[in-house]
Amino acid sequence: MKWIAGLLCVSIMMASVVFASVTLAEDQLALKTLDLPGVIAEALARNPEIQAARQQWEAASKRVPQARSLEDPNLSVQWWNAPESFNLGRAQNTIIGLAQKFPFPGKLALKEEIATRSAEMTEQALRARERDLTARVKQAYYDLFFAQKAIQIHHEQVDLLKQFLEIATAKFRTGKGTQVDVLKAQVELSTLYQRLPVLEQQRDTAQARLNTLVDRDPRFPLDAPQAPREGRFDKDLEELYQLAATARPELKAAELAVRRNEQSRALARRQYYPDLNVAVQRFQNFQANDGFGAVVSVNVPFAFWTKPKYDAAVHEAAAGIAAARADLHTLENLTRFQIRDLVARVRASWEVAVLYRTTVVPQAEQSVEAARAGYRTGRTSFLDLIEADRALRDFQLAYWRALVGRESRLAELAQVVGTEL
Repeated sequence: MKWIAGLLCVSIMMASVVFASVTLAEDQLALKTLDLPGVIAEALARNPEIQAARQQWEAASKRVPQARSLEDPNLSVQWWNAPESFNLGRAQNTIIGLAQKFPFPGKLALKEEIATRSAEMTEQALRARERDLTARVKQAYYDLFFAQKAIQIHHEQVDLLKQFLEIATAKFRTGKGTQVDVLKAQVELSTLYQRLPVLEQQRDTAQARLNTLVDRDPRFPLDAPQAPREGRFDKDLEELYQLAATARPELKAAELAVRRNEQSRALARRQYYPDLNVAVQRFQNFQANDGFGAVVSVNVPFAFWTKPKYDAAVHEAAAGIAAARADLHTLENLTRFQIRDLVARVRASWEVAVLYRTTVVPQAEQSVEAARAGYRTGRTSFLDLIEADRALRDFQLAYWRALVGRESRLAELAQVVGTEL
């Protein structure tokens, strides 16, 4: 019997260990959160928009070696004074030639520079796409957080209202309350139940949006996002302006567009200079000595009947430079405005959130407790209790909405500046 008792004790201990392990694993799973940097990295690696932009950059970079290469050589065979029988072997002269065009020095180098600037602009377009995707992922991430937080607050309000219903029912049974209060509580509870499908739909939409940005099935289950950061944003405007001037991809692309147009004008001016055509020929004569020959020729771009088209090309390139500089200036002004506007919105959202967290929400919680205590003693009506409960729910949502809005504006600000803040 002793060994049976010992075996039973060991079994109980093992079962306790297993149960504790399972409970710990379940707790860890419940506490698992969705890592925002990991989601961003996955989106940048998998999103088809980014993959397409990378391929466009790859394609543009392959145009650089094409631009610096010479044109294909020209191989020719000529038969002169062939007999009427078309016996080419008895033609009086057979000329085999190989010709190559050599652009005026500097033309190929300028073409290569123009192609390089275009490839660099395509790279900056890729970087801009990455910044845009990062901002959208952040916004979708915190939209999902807010949707889940709204459901959590909803369940808390349901539990609280059930307590109110129990109080109203108890008072009605003891003759200290009315059935109207019980019915009001039931109606309010039913109204809350009707809100749950809408909140779940908003959560599912936010989850599907985030999954789509990461190129996953919209129904892919996600862990709970982390809460928004708290803290005052203390970046200086001038610091942000300077940071954007060196980091924003759109500004870099606009600067590259100016340089590309300047090089296009230099190439247009270089077109006034002639290109060189060189041909080497081998002569095979039917009844005479064979020999070699050469042909050297140049085009004449400064002829009065062809020069106007080169003049127009120079004027076109000059207009392109002016347009590119105007676009750059416009983007610089827009960047400064966007930074100033977004910083003001970020700071305003934070001040609103602090006001809700430190003043409004605590006061609303006190109001609910006071209304509940007052209703128990008959000093306040059940309607006051319901109104206090609604106000608390609205203020809690407003607090989290302000924090989520702040994160969205910070995401837009990071996109405008061109780097993480």
